[in-house]
Amino acid sequence: MPACSSSGMDETMATKWDSGHSNAVLSLAISKDRVVASGAESGELAVWSEQGHPVGKLHMNGGEDVTGVVFSPISSTKLYASHGEIISVLDTRAFGEPVENFGVNKEEINCISVNETGSLLAAADDAGTVKVLDLESKKVCRTLQRHTNICSAVAFRPHRPQSLVSCGLDMQVMLWNMQKARPLWLTNLQHLAHDEEDMDYHQSPGQLFNPPLAHSLSVSACGNVFCCGAEDGKIRFFRITGTRFEEELCFKAHTQGVSQVCFVGQDPGHSFLLSGGNDGRVCLWDIGKDITQHHKQQKHHNSKKSLSNVKFRQMAEAAPRVSSKLCIEHGEKVNWIVGAELQGAKVFLVADPSSSISVYQLGEL
Repeated sequence: MPACSSSGMDETMATKWDSGHSNAVLSLAISKDRVVASGAESGELAVWSEQGHPVGKLHMNGGEDVTGVVFSPISSTKLYASHGEIISVLDTRAFGEPVENFGVNKEEINCISVNETGSLLAAADDAGTVKVLDLESKKVCRTLQRHTNICSAVAFRPHRPQSLVSCGLDMQVMLWNMQKARPLWLTNLQHLAHDEEDMDYHQSPGQLFNPPLAHSLSVSACGNVFCCGAEDGKIRFFRITGTRFEEELCFKAHTQGVSQVCFVGQDPGHSFLLSGGNDGRVCLWDIGKDITQHHKQQKHHNSKKSLSNVKFRQMAEAAPRVSSKLCIEHGEKVNWIVGAELQGAKVFLVADPSSSISVYQLGEL
């Protein structure tokens, strides 16, 4: 199903935040106090006011790209930044040299995540390893090694501070718990993709297969639903039940790889998702009702024992046609995307290969 038609395009113009970087912006984060942090190539790190004014700029030692930034959920002035193989801790009130540095990963870090209690930090790297750092003892408490290629994204689950999900260019998505060094459950997107293509009656004959290398992850506010964006342009939603998860919904979101996904909105039982792609598009999806409806249908189907191909046919027939509420031709590959409320307005911020941050108005969700 198409991501969005030309009639669904929104001509919203972005406000540009400039003067913070001279290189491509790679990562974004927003604190509870509405301070924005951005990381860029060549070791550039900046913090911004919610009005879009840079209030602090740094060049990290070594000049490695700042690939991840995240604020502590319990101390909004504490900022974690990954650059190269290093994780630095900074204080945004006195934005200068790092308070601490941790060198726990052996290869370049691609993504970092802190759990909601602020006790654990996970760092995913090019070796396919996720290092989990105990922020109180300042020691590695788990080394999670199961990905066979670059681990591109990792995310802790809300309400489950000992649980996280990861994905990588090995096309695998994994569910972990800190009590175990091996994944509780894993899924290979390539296997799912074959079943999905078999069930996709709209696919044109001879269409080239694009491997679903997994680029991005986001977990919903409830902690039981997460989604994954992949190189085949599809977004896949999974529901976690106990120690396993199953695909609930899959749709074509972009004409090229989905580089970023981000849940926005906190309403119980209803979720909106932002996605950004290598096709230069940014889309907003209303998927809360779709997931809820599809979950009920799946429970009904799963109550009957069936072969996997029959199950996927049922999924394809039951799945709703997902459409975008908003689709913007941003024009540049999306490096990072995050939703926020700044100056009383719902917005989302986009980082791309330029040195600016683009801010779009979301309006009323």
